[in-house]
Amino acid sequence: MKPYQDKEAERRRVNLSYAERGVEFFSLDLAEIDESVSIGAGTYIGPGTIIRGNTSIGENCNIGQSCRVENCEIADGADIDHSVLKDSRIGEGAHIGPFAYIRPGSVIGDRCRIGDFVEIKNSVIGEDTKVSHLSYIGDSDLGSGINVGCGVVFVNYNGLEKHRSTVGDGAFIGCNVNIVSPVAIGAGAYLAAGGTVTRDVPPGALYVAREKGRNIEGWVERRGLLKNRIVKQGG
Repeated sequence: MKPYQDKEAERRRVNLSYAERGVEFFSLDLAEIDESVSIGAGTYIGPGTIIRGNTSIGENCNIGQSCRVENCEIADGADIDHSVLKDSRIGEGAHIGPFAYIRPGSVIGDRCRIGDFVEIKNSVIGEDTKVSHLSYIGDSDLGSGINVGCGVVFVNYNGLEKHRSTVGDGAFIGCNVNIVSPVAIGAGAYLAAGGTVTRDVPPGALYVAREKGRNIEGWVERRGLLKNRIVKQGG
């Protein structure tokens, strides 16, 4: 056999050994799994997925298409899709992806949802917390039952040092909020959309940090920004 054929045969042999223990594959030829990996029965492995190192995956998980998992502990019933996970722990029934990045040192609690284009770095996410899309959480500890809106950024680096923030159980973080670490957000607090948080927020408080909106009539026309295709009323 040629070296490439040897590699393909070895990959199929390893995958077949998992299949014999109850692991389901889209194709035995379209996944790369180290022999050091532990996978529970009833777990599905999608095409293009790579699983490396000291990784353990529980029973009845879905490790979908094009995932990369390295040195992770994934509990029963977790669902992962088109995502990269490294040196982290994923709780039971958690949903990751698509297109999420779980960086080293992260702990994702039971039944959490980490959605599309979310990056988690060296952070703890409590059970039932949702970070549904387009957010970055770095060096922070979030409690349970928290909703993190779209576009939220934990500003953990000031150019010299990394800082850590905490968010209490049941807090609500509105869209496009910047949390400038280190701050503590109390349990049940609400952070209004579009704010930048630079100080602690007490439990149950509403934090608002944005200018009151106003209309400047005629500004577009005075600046010469009207498009030629705009037809005036009655034209």
